[in-house]
Amino acid sequence: MNETLVTVVGNVATQPDFREAANGAAVSRFRLAATVRRWDRQREEWADAYTSFYTVWAWRALAGNVVGSVTVGEPLIVQGKLRIQEQERDGKRWVSADIDAVSIGHDLARGTSAFRRVSPARPLPLEPVRMAGADPGPGRGASGGQPPLRGRVQTVPQPLSEVLPQPSPQVPASAGPPPPVPVGAVGADAASDGEPDAAAVSGVTAVAVL
Repeated sequence: MNETLVTVVGNVATQPDFREAANGAAVSRFRLAATVRRWDRQREEWADAYTSFYTVWAWRALAGNVVGSVTVGEPLIVQGKLRIQEQERDGKRWVSADIDAVSIGHDLARGTSAFRRVSPARPLPLEPVRMAGADPGPGRGASGGQPPLRGRVQTVPQPLSEVLPQPSPQVPASAGPPPPVPVGAVGADAASDGEPDAAAVSGVTAVAVL
C-alpha cells in the first residue's frame, strides 16, 4: 500500500543484464536516462536542461522480454513503483532512484516497433490412452452418463504378425487335382450316339470346374 507509481520517458543508458535471483526468479536491470527539455527563448529552440538516471528492475517474464527487445539508446516508456534508497560508501552518501517496472514499452512518438507475442510454455494435460475405434465401455459415450474422451486419441501399435498379410497355405504337389464333381447319370440310349440324354441333364443348371 501507499506505493508511488511513476511513468518515466527516457533512453536506455546501459545494456540490460539478466540473471536469476536467490528464489529462482528471473531478473533484469538497466539504467534509464530521462532528460528534461525546455524552450530556450534566447536561441528560440528546444534545449536539454538536466538528466535524471533511474535503475529499472524487471522481474520474471518481463525480464526475459526486456533482454530480447531492448538495447542501448532506444527510447522507452517505463511504468512502475518508485523506490528512493540512501546508501553510504567510503564515507560518501549516495542516493539512488529505483523503479520496479510493471510495464515497459518503446516510445512510438520517436520511432516504430514490431510486436511479437510470446506465450509461456505449458505442459500438455494428461489424457487416457485407448485404441482407436475401441468401445468406450458402459457409462461412457453418447448413451452413458459421462462425456466421451476429447482431445487427441493415442493408438496402441499392433504386432507385425497382425498387420502384415499372412501367406496362403500351399497344397502339396503329391495331392493332385481335386476330384471331378458328378453331374448326374447319362441315359443308356445316349451311349449309342455319343450325346447325353436331355432328360438326364435337364436338372443340371451349372457345373463348377475347379
